[in-house]
Amino acid sequence: MNDTKSGDDKTLSVTPKKTLTLKRPGLEQGTVRQNFSHGRTKSVVVETKKRKFSLPGDKPEPVAPSVFTPKPAAAAPVAAAPVVQEAPKAPPPQPERSGMVLNELSRGEMEARRRALEGSKAREAEDRLRAQEDAKRRAEEEERRKRERDESARRQAEEEARLQAEAESRRRAEEEARRRAPQAADVATADDEEEVKPRRTGAGGGASAPPRRLATPEVARPAKPTKGEEDRRRGKLTLNSALSDDDARGRSLSSMRRRQEKFKRALHNEPREKVMREVILPETITIQELAQRMSERAVDVVKFFMKQGQILKPGDVIDADTAELVASEFGHTVRRVAESDIEEGLFNIADRPEDLVSRPPVVTIMGHVDHGKTSLLDAIRNANVVSGEAGGITQHIGAYQIEKNGQKITFIDTPGHAAFTAMRARGAQVTDIAVLVVAADDSVMPQTIESINHAKAAGVPIIVAINKIDKRDADPQKVRTELLRHEVFVESMGGEVLDVEVSATKGTNLDKLLEAILLQAEVLDLKANPDRTAEGAVIEAKLDKGRGPVATVLVQTGTLMPGDIIVAGNEWGRVRALVDDRGEHVPEAPPAMPVEVLGLQGTPQAGDRFAVVNNEARAREITEYRQRLARDKAVAKHAGQRGSLEQMMSQLQTSGLKEFPLVIKGDVQGSIEAINAALEKLGNDEVRVRIVHSGAGGITESDVSLAETSGAAIIGFNVRANAQARTAAAAAGIEIRYYSIIYNLVDDVKAALSGMLSPERRETFIGNAEILEIFDISKVGKIAGCRVTEGKVERGAGVRLIRDNVVVHEGTLKTLKRFKDEVAEVPAGQECGMAFQNYEDMRVGDVIECFRVEMVSRTL
Repeated sequence: MNDTKSGDDKTLSVTPKKTLTLKRPGLEQGTVRQNFSHGRTKSVVVETKKRKFSLPGDKPEPVAPSVFTPKPAAAAPVAAAPVVQEAPKAPPPQPERSGMVLNELSRGEMEARRRALEGSKAREAEDRLRAQEDAKRRAEEEERRKRERDESARRQAEEEARLQAEAESRRRAEEEARRRAPQAADVATADDEEEVKPRRTGAGGGASAPPRRLATPEVARPAKPTKGEEDRRRGKLTLNSALSDDDARGRSLSSMRRRQEKFKRALHNEPREKVMREVILPETITIQELAQRMSERAVDVVKFFMKQGQILKPGDVIDADTAELVASEFGHTVRRVAESDIEEGLFNIADRPEDLVSRPPVVTIMGHVDHGKTSLLDAIRNANVVSGEAGGITQHIGAYQIEKNGQKITFIDTPGHAAFTAMRARGAQVTDIAVLVVAADDSVMPQTIESINHAKAAGVPIIVAINKIDKRDADPQKVRTELLRHEVFVESMGGEVLDVEVSATKGTNLDKLLEAILLQAEVLDLKANPDRTAEGAVIEAKLDKGRGPVATVLVQTGTLMPGDIIVAGNEWGRVRALVDDRGEHVPEAPPAMPVEVLGLQGTPQAGDRFAVVNNEARAREITEYRQRLARDKAVAKHAGQRGSLEQMMSQLQTSGLKEFPLVIKGDVQGSIEAINAALEKLGNDEVRVRIVHSGAGGITESDVSLAETSGAAIIGFNVRANAQARTAAAAAGIEIRYYSIIYNLVDDVKAALSGMLSPERRETFIGNAEILEIFDISKVGKIAGCRVTEGKVERGAGVRLIRDNVVVHEGTLKTLKRFKDEVAEVPAGQECGMAFQNYEDMRVGDVIECFRVEMVSRTL
């Protein structure tokens, strides 16, 4: 609905859906959009008044509102009549003023506008300066490229001119040759012309340039490649190259630069600039790899060795000293590294003092065999381990942990047999306190002395436990007195070593022994950092049939958890489970706790150290290095024992050394170590034991095959052979012997070696006879008439003919007669006739010595 009113030059219009507007001259209208909450927007008409500055003294006129906001359409009733709103009349015009003031800016707004204008001017100046610099840079780049193009064109022109000059010289030389030998011109062919070598003529016309195969510039151009070669050299196929008809491929700018540099060096005979490098040298390196690290050609390195008088190939291996010499000769610097550097940071990581906390003590039970070490430990643990030991003796290391008055103590039980010296030494090295068990009825014995020496070498304090005091013939004072001879001074004798009289069977004074251990541990103030990667030692290792390789380890620092990747000796693995001494799975192993570790790739050696590494890659790298080192040592040891072929033959001829090969399989690695050490001590210069293979686990078919190949016998210590191995051994005739006590094993091997010894030749003197007369009997020969002067003479015994105290002949008697009868023997004082076998140079006055030779078997 629209209403109009005549008689006025202004029109007032009201539309329901449009904004109420007032048109006035001198105003500019615009529309802006206002935003409200909940996503609502609205368009608003804005009138902008032009600014007009008034003269001084003029009075500003009132300004009409610039924004008109209509009411919402929904607020007005639909049936109501539209409301017409009259706009106020415009003021009368004032022609004397230059304009109408619509708005005045404050001082802050004027300052902000001034700063914005100055900033805009500064940015415009920077943009102009940057544009000038870019233009200058582009001009310089264009100038440089132009110079390069001109230089390239000049060189190309010189090259073409040189080629044309060479072609012209060659043509003249050919014409001269044809003129001198016209009969050879008809024989020349096109192929011969291509093979003719051109010569560069100098000022004097002589041939001074090296021969060239190409005759003319046209021939010098490279041949067009075939289709396959062209496709291969084209490079990456793009849409433009696929659709374009031009198959030519231009050379890149880098290729052209390299070509120009090479051409420039060739003109001036400049060598390529040598790059000096820092060459990292391991302990051994091949010549090819050394050349690559030096960025040199392998043939140059080989030539260097040829100048030194050595003929080597690029694949030959040289040591680090030789490689360093070669690198220095080529002008490079050298940095030596060793393969053992991969083990850096694996062990002995320093801990901060504030991270250290108290840990349980590690106690090792040591002493002579059958002095009650394991029985004492059983009484402390309230367990019975002795009943499970063969022969009632401990033959491998056991580790246990007990708790006394809220404090934990870790015990390590070592065997006391003489063959287990290495085990006792290993136990002393990982311990904090050594408990020396001495039987009161047996006093100090050889293994007791050995245990004292191991404890002193390890530098650990000793606590003496005098066991078996409940026996009738026990004498504890005798034990204390004999310990003085080995510099072990107990407190009751004025020393510092604690001693406790105990009885394992009766349980006497066990509390006092534990109190003494805790007191000594308190003095030592043992601490470790549990919040770090674990380190420790392998106490024992074995190959279990159901669980695979199992290692008994003692955590010395850090905390070992399932999932950790550990390196133990030559083996590595991810910990699958941790089992304590009572067979229960534990979530973690803190410091000084012995646990069984499952998950290793192989059986480590007893006594190896273990540590946790970050990832499997480093674990593999470390174990591969250690395995390679162990193989090299084994090969070196075997080669040293074997020697060269000449040494082996001379050794067999002179000494006649015999070997007894053995394949040994045991239950745990420590027992195998003790058996190997005990058997290596057997033998002498004639016989010895050669251990072909030893390992933990049952006897398998591969062990039988190895024994069959090497002619060895198989020994199983606390293990058995499977069905396939027994069948293979029976078929091959291989003997398998089972043992559970190390005494019996060593005794049987010793007896076998004794049987391999050659018997001893023992000579027994019988008597002497003096030759009185020589009788020459036809058809018989010479007979010596003798009188027995000492002992007697027996038929069949060995005789020697002695002349002037010198043995002339040694042999046997052919005949022994008294009168005309053959007799068995002739006593002293009687006469007889004797003849030698195949010898008749006898004289009166010679002495015949009669002796008997006996072969006596020997033992080790």
